[in-house]
Amino acid sequence: MVTLSRSYTISQARCTTFRKRINNDTNINTAYATTVKSNYSSTGSDDNLAPIDTTSPTAFDNSYYKNLVSSKGLLHSDQELYSNGSIDAEVTSYSMSPATFLSDFAVAS
Repeated sequence: MVTLSRSYTISQARCTTFRKRINNDTNINTAYATTVKSNYSSTGSDDNLAPIDTTSPTAFDNSYYKNLVSSKGLLHSDQELYSNGSIDAEVTSYSMSPATFLSDFAVAS
């Protein structure tokens, strides 16, 4: 699941799916949350879109995992992949090694 979760991140999320996270969650980088809030108002349209991977939204790379390690997951469900749990080591590994991620993704898909 950790490996395949990256497959959809060359996409965008509707504001309604992340508004609660950026306004209420405590496991989010505050500077990141502030930036997202400034671009996607707390009262804006639910249909406003934001890239899930703000670092490299059009590249299939390991930035998604780097973002999770830095508490910059846009969606609450994504950030849960890196939340002091049993799969943190896998997320950390992918954040540090694009080759490992790409190899594992090829096998998983």
